[in-house]
Order: sequence, then structure tokens, then C-alpha cells
Amino acid sequence: MATTTQFKRLASCVILNLDGTLLNTDGIVSEVLKVFLAKYGKRLDVKGASNIVGQTPFEVAAAIVQDYELPCTVDEFISEITPRFSDWWCNIKPLPGANRLIRHLHGHGVPMALASYSARASVESKLSYHQGWKESFSVIIGGDEVTMGKPSPEIFLEAAKRLNIEASRCVVIEDSLPGVIAGKAAGMSVIAVPSLPNQSELSTSADEVINSLLDLQPEKWGLPPFLDWIEGTLPIEPWYIGGPVIKGFGRGSKVLGIPTANLSAEGYSTILAEHPSGVYFGWARLSTRGVYKMVMSIGWNPYFHNTEKTIEPWLLHDFSEDFYGEELHLAIVGYIRPEANFPSLESLISKIYEDRKIAENALDLPLYVHHKDAPYLTGSLQPKEHD
Repeated sequence: MATTTQFKRLASCVILNLDGTLLNTDGIVSEVLKVFLAKYGKRLDVKGASNIVGQTPFEVAAAIVQDYELPCTVDEFISEITPRFSDWWCNIKPLPGANRLIRHLHGHGVPMALASYSARASVESKLSYHQGWKESFSVIIGGDEVTMGKPSPEIFLEAAKRLNIEASRCVVIEDSLPGVIAGKAAGMSVIAVPSLPNQSELSTSADEVINSLLDLQPEKWGLPPFLDWIEGTLPIEPWYIGGPVIKGFGRGSKVLGIPTANLSAEGYSTILAEHPSGVYFGWARLSTRGVYKMVMSIGWNPYFHNTEKTIEPWLLHDFSEDFYGEELHLAIVGYIRPEANFPSLESLISKIYEDRKIAENALDLPLYVHHKDAPYLTGSLQPKEHD
């Protein structure tokens, strides 16, 4: 993977993928296909489904009909499944940082193209539920407007042509390996934002791999920088989560000297999928004790090689006793950094304490301090039901 100092080509435009890059569609696609295939007594192969990423709508339909030996034609498959997807588009949420990025680039007059392998009508339908998105793109191309799917560079070259900008002056933002390969084959710079974990092959193909759109630094590519970071923190739309405090892996106090108040990830799969791994901060309320400053890790903790995503808040207060089983409510209001691995336990601990200092200082700012009185924390708003 290229380093920051190796980025030499400055971008004049940005070409964005839609599904998995701007919109969180992976779960919806799997759910619709699962229900559809059950009609024919078939079970969806989730791992195999990743092989159709980046293909044109016709290629996807043909592959599913063939792979699952469905008793219908490709045209019949498309005709039947398209309305099923349409019913779901109103429920698709933007991925973290998507609204921010689109507003930022459009506000600074940076030409943008949307290059999606969904059918054009499907793209238009999805965009209609997100205010200001369609108007922000100078060019929109659907998968039924090109002849070849990714990793062919056709759709990106067509986008550059319609923008009237040289391919070498375009930067592509993609979430999948076929999309990254297609962008590089088009002669463009490519930033990868993996929509699935453990896509290590992206690091050797893309010019840069970032954890989420929250971590994008446009200035690396000669584009206007974000100016919304405040004292090392990024304000985010607050989100809330709660439940009883459980015993974790036992590493917080014993190994790190940092007593985290772990929450069970069970029942929060949707929330965990919506928010990228990283370090966040906000306010925490223990049902019988009060409201405290909090810094929180969400992710796989690569230093410890976790196999599942965890939620580990650290309440920034010295408690004289543990509080396992107590109800904990969290209001997450800001973001600090992406999840990272560390060469040593000492460097990990040092970074965690640095995160603590950043969070403690930030939570004294008016921008964040008023969230301490959020209804979810004061008890006037009941927590959401688990998924």
C-alpha cells in the first residue's frame, strides 16, 4: 500500500461506488436473496454471495440462476426479485461519514460521479430517500448502462468521460476488491473502504485503505480538507445503546489496568454493523450511580486477535467496587480514531490513555457537554428494544 508521501497525483474529481461504500445495503441484499431462494427450497451461501460483488445486474441474475439451478429464466428472476428489493430501499441507512463527505465535496464544488452496478432505476430509487444526494452528483451511471462488470474499468472510464476529466485526475472510493481493481485498471487513484472485515488483499491493490469514510483525509489527494475536527475529535450524530454490564475477557483490569464496563453484543448486531470499529466517546449512566464521562472501543481488538466484535466502554471515574449486572446507558457523541494494531502492550496502553485525555477534554466543550442531559440518559426516554 502506498504511503502518504507517495501520493503524487492530485485529484480533480471523485468517483464513488454506492452499495457498501455510501449505503449499508449488504444485509438487505442477503435478506432478500435468502427469502427468495427459500421459495425454491434453496439456502443462500453467504460466502458465495460475495463473488457477485461488482457485476452488472444481468450478470448477477445469471450467476444466481445458474449457481442455484433455479427453474426460471434470467429475465424472470430479474422481474420477480426487483420489486422485492424496491420495498427495502426506504430502510437503507447511509454509512457513517457518507452524508458528511457528499456535503463537503459538493459544497466545495468538487465534481462527483456515482458509478454503481445496481440498475439505474434502482440507483435512482435509493437516492430518492437521501435528501440532496442526487443533486450533488454531476454524473450517475447504473450497471445496466455498461456492458461489463467489475473488475472491468468500463464504468469508471465512462464516468471520467462524462465528467470530461482525465482518468488520471480521478480518485475512486470503493469498498470491494473487484471495484478497486477496476479503478486501478482505469488508471485512477483508488481509496478502499472495506465493507467486510479481513479484506487484507485490498492493502496491496488500493492506493490507500481506510477504516471508514470518517477517516478520509481529502487533502492527501489535493482536495479541500474537512474542517470539522475539534481538538482531536469528530462530532457525530449521537447514537445510543444500553444493557447490563457483563464480564468481558478479564483483560481490562488485569492486563491493561483499565477497567472497562463491557456490554453484550448479543442483540446489537445491526448497530455494530452500522458503526465502524474505532474509538468513540460520550456519556454513560449507571442506573444507580449517575452520569460519567466515557471513552469506548468498538471492534475486534487486533492486538488480542478477537474473533468477534465487542463493545468496551471505559467510564472515566474511580469506582470503589465493580458494577456487574447494573444497567448501563451510553450516549455516543464523538469519534476519535479508527481501530489499530500495536507492536507492544505498552504502546497499546499508552494510546488508550491518550484517547482518555482527548475524550475528557472534549466532553467539557459546549458542543458535547449538553448531551449529558440527553433523555436517554436521564431516564425520560426508554432504550430501544434489542434487535
